[in-house]
Amino acid sequence: MRKLVLCLSIAAFAFVSCSEDSNTFNEPVVIKPVDGGVVAAKVGGPNQPNTVYVDLSTNVQTTSKRDIWDLGFSSGSDFRVIINGSIKMAVKKLNTTNIDAIQTKDDAVAVGYTTMASWGYVDDPTGVLTGNGSGNGTAIAEIAANTADNYVYLVNMGYQVGTSTPAIGSVALDGDARGWKKIRITRDGENYVVDYANLDETTHKTIKVSKKADFNFTFISLTTGQEVSVQPNKKQWDFAFTGFTNYFMSGQDQITYYFSDFISTNILGGTKVYMIQSTAENLESEYPAFSKDNVIEANFTASVNDQRIIGSGWRNGGGPSSQPSIKDNLFYVIKDVDGNLFKLKFIALTNEAGERGNPVFEYALLK
Repeated sequence: MRKLVLCLSIAAFAFVSCSEDSNTFNEPVVIKPVDGGVVAAKVGGPNQPNTVYVDLSTNVQTTSKRDIWDLGFSSGSDFRVIINGSIKMAVKKLNTTNIDAIQTKDDAVAVGYTTMASWGYVDDPTGVLTGNGSGNGTAIAEIAANTADNYVYLVNMGYQVGTSTPAIGSVALDGDARGWKKIRITRDGENYVVDYANLDETTHKTIKVSKKADFNFTFISLTTGQEVSVQPNKKQWDFAFTGFTNYFMSGQDQITYYFSDFISTNILGGTKVYMIQSTAENLESEYPAFSKDNVIEANFTASVNDQRIIGSGWRNGGGPSSQPSIKDNLFYVIKDVDGNLFKLKFIALTNEAGERGNPVFEYALLK
């Protein structure tokens, strides 16, 4: 007896035969990576409302609104929790384990020029979760097995996605402030337990969060008290367009600094990348000629422990007398978790009207 299974193509040029019978039911289906294409990322315009996760091997985009989540819980062997840097969240460890004690906001707990990275209010922008605080690793300390060692955190919830219309060439990522919360996170076996409340509340709510082996993180919203879907399966995306809280040198120290048009790579899933510097005059010939034989494996090393290799470096930020633009003298080599190699260059930062949040890139599978 033969079963017919209807399958949808996930890309214009990727097709899989899905008929099954008793002889092939248990055989793995091998999907060849697509050859490449020109892709307009669905960031959503100058408010850049969406984080866009891109999988090059299938040419699939997954979008999620930047402000739908607050905390992400690592699925790794450790117990690490990230905050939503795409909306400028920040946290501060308090000297108490009593979640029901009334707290007051602290305006220094924020993202901006006056906040030093060493204060540890935001996550390390490299994307490396481990660290001892003071700007290294996650802003929330690793969740300890001993419940008494887990402290309350003051949480600046950042900003809603902006809705105002900026001048052409500018962005407006920040909307209304989302207020403050207090949280305390403990462990229950392999699960996380999140106690949370408003600052003036003397009782709290609780969410239990389970690890998901196929994902980098499990995400929750403190507004709804629910788990939310944000990232694809950890093996099904390579990089993401997003607003991003970064560190930036200021004198002898680093400050916290927010970037629009930022691109982070999926280092926890195994994506690697490096940049090839050229010139505007030579790129037209060098990019088409670049093949698999030209790849230098050692150049991927830096990207294993830093998700910012592409970062903001693919574009010029503009200034008082110039509009933002792409850099036309470089391209990137990307290696996905399955070992597929791609070359990629950016061909637009704005749409024809000059509006930001409309990036376009071109890529090709290296053979």
